[in-house]
Order: sequence, then structure tokens, then C-alpha cells
Amino acid sequence: MAAKRILMLVGDYGEDYEIMVPFQALTMVGHTVQAVCPNKKAGQAVRTAIHDFEGDQTYSEKHGHDFTLNATFDEVRAEQYDALVIPGGRAPEYLRLNQRVLEIVRHFAEARKPVAAICHGAQILTAAGVVQDRSVSCYPAVGPEVTRAGGTFVDIGIDQAHVDGNLVTAPAWPAHPEWLKRFLAVLGTRIEP
Repeated sequence: MAAKRILMLVGDYGEDYEIMVPFQALTMVGHTVQAVCPNKKAGQAVRTAIHDFEGDQTYSEKHGHDFTLNATFDEVRAEQYDALVIPGGRAPEYLRLNQRVLEIVRHFAEARKPVAAICHGAQILTAAGVVQDRSVSCYPAVGPEVTRAGGTFVDIGIDQAHVDGNLVTAPAWPAHPEWLKRFLAVLGTRIEP
């Protein structure tokens, strides 16, 4: 397996598990993951939020861990990366307002490089205009945005993932095992027992 360089777009109050788990898992299997946030540099941190499903009409939210960035957003050159990961949480609602974030996402979509987005990460995909004629899973409350952006919302179980070519999406962190397994397959990563 050739190690891949993976860019992860994060921000304040991104979902804790959706940042921490893929960052650690993708690093564990040998890939280089660089996590960046607009207006922040390597060594600075983003605050995360823990979203849980406790029987209410929507998820609950609690303060999570601080996550230290290991790369500087202003130094990112999308062409130097093999794949992109977009965690969910509240961060996508403001990250999608950053034109450079949208340009980066468009680069990966146009180059047909692997892209993994989970939960509210689809908000960045829709804002970048890259879901037209694509099928996308996401947190159900974001489904109408996918539809309005010309995509097909795929309503699957919270622990499931969906693949449309180079795009791997899932509703929320309970899907991590399936989402990461499918993303690794799209990356061409093989894990030997």
C-alpha cells in the first residue's frame, strides 16, 4: 500500500469523534493526515463538540476535547494531497462561508480524488456545488440542502455509509466502522491481518 496524503478540514465545534477517530485511524494505517482550519496555524487548536443521540428529537451537544492542528491552512496546496476528509458538527456551517475552503473542495471533486464527508460535512459539499447529480448521505436534517443543490439524498441507517464513485458519505459518527472501511477501499488501502 502506498501511503496517501490526506487533508482534513476542521473548525471550532466540529464533532469530536468525527475529527478524532478518522484522524487517528487513517494515521494508524500509515497515511499522513494534515488537519487544517481557516485562520489558524499548526500547533493551534480547535474546540470540538460531542454530539450524542439520547432519545431527543435531535442530537444533544456538549463540549468536547481541544484538537491540535498539525498544518497551517494558508499553506495548503490541494494538488499536493491524495484525498480529503470533511468531518461534521457545527464547524461546516461557517467553514462553507470561506471561499478558499470551497476552492479546495472543488479541486478534489474535479480531480475525482477520494472525498469522505460525514454528518454536516455535506454542507460544505453543497456550498461548493459538487453534489450535482451525485448521491450523498448525511445527517438527515442536511438532506434538503443536498436535494436543493442538485444531489440525491440517500437516507440510510445512522451506522451505514454510502459510496458514489470517489465520494464516501455517512449520516453521523455511529457509521465510523462502515464509513472508514469504505473510504479505505476507495483509497486503495489494504489492511493485512
